[in-house]
Amino acid sequence: MSKIIDLLTKGSGLSEGDVRSIVSNAPSRYKTYTIPKRNGGERLISQPAREVKLFQRILVMEILSSLPVHGSALAYREGKSIRDNAEAHVHGGAILKFDFKEFFPSITSRDWWAYCKKNNLFENDDDITTSAKILFRRTKYGSVLRLAIGAPSSPFLSNILMAEFDSKIFEAVSADNVTYTRYADDLTFSAKRAGNLSGVESVLRKIIRETSSPHLRINEKKTVFSTKKFRRVVTGLVLSDDGEVSLGHKRKREIRATLHHYVLGKLDDQESLRLAGLLAFVNAVEPTFLLRLTEKYGHEIIRQLKERQYPYRTRD
Repeated sequence: MSKIIDLLTKGSGLSEGDVRSIVSNAPSRYKTYTIPKRNGGERLISQPAREVKLFQRILVMEILSSLPVHGSALAYREGKSIRDNAEAHVHGGAILKFDFKEFFPSITSRDWWAYCKKNNLFENDDDITTSAKILFRRTKYGSVLRLAIGAPSSPFLSNILMAEFDSKIFEAVSADNVTYTRYADDLTFSAKRAGNLSGVESVLRKIIRETSSPHLRINEKKTVFSTKKFRRVVTGLVLSDDGEVSLGHKRKREIRATLHHYVLGKLDDQESLRLAGLLAFVNAVEPTFLLRLTEKYGHEIIRQLKERQYPYRTRD
């Protein structure tokens, strides 16, 4: 029995025959739908079937979680958040940001094959083929297996397959005292002097051209350069001139207004649940702001919203 089939059989409790049957058509066992993007357009979400999702989680636990990820990659990592990504650049005077186009779908099973062969991850090719069928999705009109937005294994796999790229970028820009982080498809570079960033774009494009796996493309519409003279935003968080990470005045006003509507009983259940999630986000990014909200609206109101987010949590 192959290593992968053995892991899946033991991890799922299914028979070898059932495991092989599920694997055989796993790339097509996805439910696909769209959700609106924050800045317009739609994002394609592909949710794997329950049994495929179980197999993906087994591979994450048994294999993917032990594979190296570069320190510059801050998304999808335990103990890391968008705040950590923003904080890495808070003391830089100038910021240069890039965005990858169709990031997850641009990563394919061919990239996984190249990685496995280069790193001798499996003893035989059948295990690479089997793992690829579980980890990648076949699009309706294509034969190439692509990473799916919505699969629990995709975030881990994206960081693993980007590790060599991240290392090359980090080493190339560090020589000019430039800080580099990547949060999924968002690349951020910062330096105390704007001049230090002058060569970053050419370095980035050169490394992308030389990187055959994965095949990456810059989203030309989302390149942003900003200095302390302007509002500096990294992964949605505002960098203040005094070296702090903030939610920003606009978002704080929206949160205050929404919380006020909740107190007045003007939010439905879905809106209240969204507010509860927002407050958890506030606590992770700028806890002092949550303290101010608590002082204004009272501990009981904040506790009610926490219980909406965690409905089975025992009261303090």
